[in-house]
Amino acid sequence: MAAYTIRPINTGFIPTYPKQYHFHHSVVNYIKGISDEKEPSPCFAFLLERDGHYTLVDTGMADTARADKYHHPGSWQDPGLAIHEQIETLGISCEQIELIVLTHMHWDHVYNIEKFQGARVVANETEYRFALEPIPLYHKSYEHPSLGIRAPWDGMKIETVSGETQIAPGIVVFETPGHSPGHMSVEVDTKNGKYILCGDSAFRLDNFKPVPEISYTITPPARYADIVTCWRSIELQKNRCKSMDKLLLTHDMTLINRCAETPVLGL
Repeated sequence: MAAYTIRPINTGFIPTYPKQYHFHHSVVNYIKGISDEKEPSPCFAFLLERDGHYTLVDTGMADTARADKYHHPGSWQDPGLAIHEQIETLGISCEQIELIVLTHMHWDHVYNIEKFQGARVVANETEYRFALEPIPLYHKSYEHPSLGIRAPWDGMKIETVSGETQIAPGIVVFETPGHSPGHMSVEVDTKNGKYILCGDSAFRLDNFKPVPEISYTITPPARYADIVTCWRSIELQKNRCKSMDKLLLTHDMTLINRCAETPVLGL
């Protein structure tokens, strides 16, 4: 088995309203403590390492000015939090990143990707096609040229895959659409078992919990392109993983404290 370690790297914070993003309106009366105020969510990328070989799953969010102007007002990225800055602090150069896997191609998962010119970049075929020409509702998410800006991945060679695919020893991607048309999750082998890097297929671990009062097997989020595929993708990952601690979400606030205690997972 090809055993990796996984280092979650937070690239900044994005404030959103939980009732507009994290929890579907049908569940809010059954869950205590959902805030009506904006709450900052982290934006993680994940550094995988195996025998001196490095892979990134996503590359994180835009800088403060761009995130605040074009995306979510109040978003911020403190100095030094850009993904390339953080990996260099770890003693790893951009040239050492051999593979970048994109869970999807929204602005907060692809920024600074151009810093890694030597990396093989893999995305889902459906996601890539949609990112090239999204409907106007998603122009901001994909930084469409109509905004007068250029997406970081524009002009880069991107390898596309579909279905369930092994893209490297110990790294398998599988389709988890719903949040975006071609979202995919990444299953990674480690000495401590298989982890699933879920991207934005869910926003909180709470999304994997049932709501028995209304016979829900999960707690659906409120932000999605397709609620049916979103629901099924969350169920799929819930059934596929061995335990909830093996699910790693891009925007889950609980991962902040977990990383403070255990910076590297999979050991």
